[in-house]
Amino acid sequence: MKVGEQKEPGLKRNINLFQAVMYGVGLILGAGIYVLIGDVAGIAGNAMWISFVIAAVIATFTGLSYAELSSMFPKSAAEYVFAKNAFKNNLVAFITGWLITFVAVASAAAVAIGFSGYLASFLPQFDPVLSAVALLAALSAINFIGIRESVWMNTTFTLIELAGLAIVVLAAVLLGSFAGVDYYELPPAASTLSLSVGAIIGAAGLVFFAYYGFENLANISEETKNAPRTIPKALIISIAVTTGVYILIAVSAIALVGWEALSSTGAPLALAAEKAFGRPGVTVLSAIALFATSNTVLMMLIAGSRIMYGMSRERALPAVLGRVHPATKTPWIAVVLMMLLTSAMVVFSRGSISAVANIAVFAIFMVYALVNLALIWLRHKQPELERPFRSPVRIGWFPVLAGLGFITSLAMLSQFDSGTMIAGAATVAIGLASYAAIERYRSKRYS
Repeated sequence: MKVGEQKEPGLKRNINLFQAVMYGVGLILGAGIYVLIGDVAGIAGNAMWISFVIAAVIATFTGLSYAELSSMFPKSAAEYVFAKNAFKNNLVAFITGWLITFVAVASAAAVAIGFSGYLASFLPQFDPVLSAVALLAALSAINFIGIRESVWMNTTFTLIELAGLAIVVLAAVLLGSFAGVDYYELPPAASTLSLSVGAIIGAAGLVFFAYYGFENLANISEETKNAPRTIPKALIISIAVTTGVYILIAVSAIALVGWEALSSTGAPLALAAEKAFGRPGVTVLSAIALFATSNTVLMMLIAGSRIMYGMSRERALPAVLGRVHPATKTPWIAVVLMMLLTSAMVVFSRGSISAVANIAVFAIFMVYALVNLALIWLRHKQPELERPFRSPVRIGWFPVLAGLGFITSLAMLSQFDSGTMIAGAATVAIGLASYAAIERYRSKRYS
């Protein structure tokens, strides 16, 4: 460092294992389970709990790949760093980082709109777009103030979410609803063995959407204490905890009202709570959904800003995004840009973002495929690298679970309609154009 030159401040390591686990649990739970379970029940009936188990296994394949790679490369913009170190190709790394950034922006915008929908049930006079943008601004302020404040807010909101789900389990216990229920009953459409298996696996594909989000744990590595060991543990514990919660909720909801009633309403868990506690149960769960959506938005804003910060530090994005505020120790330029991008997406979508959300989910499976492939490639090409955590099960050098993660990610990509696939390809094309523009600017500046 030259004389008189100030060193750019770095991010502050404030996150411990408990906070990282709460971050992961909050990311996975989100608000989706409050509405998703009805659609799952319509496909798999009372046997939907099996679908949750299958989805958890599939999520674990990729989760373990993230765990090993994050123990090797504990950096912000984790997916970008994984791809760059594995493939030694700046373009592949950039597209990976581009896709995961798009996922964070689109997911934050989509869930912010979900928040405005829940808020409208209490305050119908509020404009949904303005409500969503106001939420993004408020949570971006928390993101700017500091990671310590952000993770404690996340921890509090996650515990509130868990309390809301516990209400459903408690209702089933109080009413003694578990006895006499056939937990293997499927809808009439699944009348044969092959159709039954197809229904359960098809429902597992839908359930998998409730697990995505765990990958963002890797993007807070630079703010986590002893990240090479803490992040892998947090990933595994988060998936295990949420799997247990999901199965309990599935069994309890079935016991309370059955799959037919669950599949016929847009608020299945509220219906289950209403059976035990009446209208107050519905009100309480709707209020808790506000905390659930807010929590998800906050964590996506954090993840998106850290991805942009990390890519800037890797010189894949403009250096200005790598600036850290000297007082708050947060990447404040990236925080502001993340807020502006998500707000613009909310306004552009005019409060209806289902198509963009589908593209985001499509993009995340492209990223999952690349991350699993990165682990396979590194095991083959650089087996000597230190790995504080190692994904189990291998045949020779080949990591079996990463291979299964790669295959299942590609399989999930095939489940989308052609319009979503085309839009996903367009997202990649925009990323390619952005990469070319950045490289052209860089070559002119330094030539």
